[in-house]
Amino acid sequence: MVLLLSALLSQAAIKNPVTENVKISGSCALCEARIESAAFEKNISEASWNKETSIASVTYNSKKTSLDAILKKIALAGFDNQRYLAPDKAYAELEACCRYERAGKSEPAEVKPAAHEHHAMDAAAAKPAEADPLKPVLEAYYGIKDALVASDGNAASAKAASLVKAIKEVKMNELGQEQHNVWMKVMKDLDFDADHISETKDVGHQRDHFSSLSENMYKVIKAAKPSEAVYYQHCPMAKEGKGANWLSQVPAIKNPYYGAQMLNCGKTTETLK
Repeated sequence: MVLLLSALLSQAAIKNPVTENVKISGSCALCEARIESAAFEKNISEASWNKETSIASVTYNSKKTSLDAILKKIALAGFDNQRYLAPDKAYAELEACCRYERAGKSEPAEVKPAAHEHHAMDAAAAKPAEADPLKPVLEAYYGIKDALVASDGNAASAKAASLVKAIKEVKMNELGQEQHNVWMKVMKDLDFDADHISETKDVGHQRDHFSSLSENMYKVIKAAKPSEAVYYQHCPMAKEGKGANWLSQVPAIKNPYYGAQMLNCGKTTETLK
């Protein structure tokens, strides 16, 4: 009943919904998180991928986008599907656990913007957007989160090493005043937790540090006022019932503290944008 209600609420948020089942190559829970992330666009499109069957149920607003455009984005994220094969570079950047067997290779055609994106792109052409100095930090954090969702200690360690590097490369003179103040307070703690996650393959120990890492990331991102929505989510069962939080790039709950044991346990408590 809960799953049915969730599906109904999800479709209610997407107007003019069309749902199609498509074959998308992948091999693990980390693939699932990345495929669903690539397909997701708030109120426009989303996907639910089954790693056992390699079938994704894709729901989208037929007046805003198309299945073709969604599958191109998934291919560009590194996953072959029934219409497009991923570029070699995107496939090569996948973790070892995600390296599914490929039947051939070809690169997807250039993804053209959907009709609803044209106005925003015209505005951007008139005035180039400033690069977000914290984007590499957030992307590396998401990599750790996705690896913990998949309970993959090796991938979490590798992504944490990327976060350590991203933290060191932040140019503080490019931060806004509020961002700068918060960054100076939490930078050492972020580096401490990321470093500890990178030094172990033990998922339990990684999750312990991920909890405090997430709290400090929340403070930084909240001060940064991100251009793309960041979902602050909470698991009441983590840390022996004390609860723990994390940041996600998609609203769907994928619990990094329990993975497949309680994948959908939790809720979004705040949307940062």
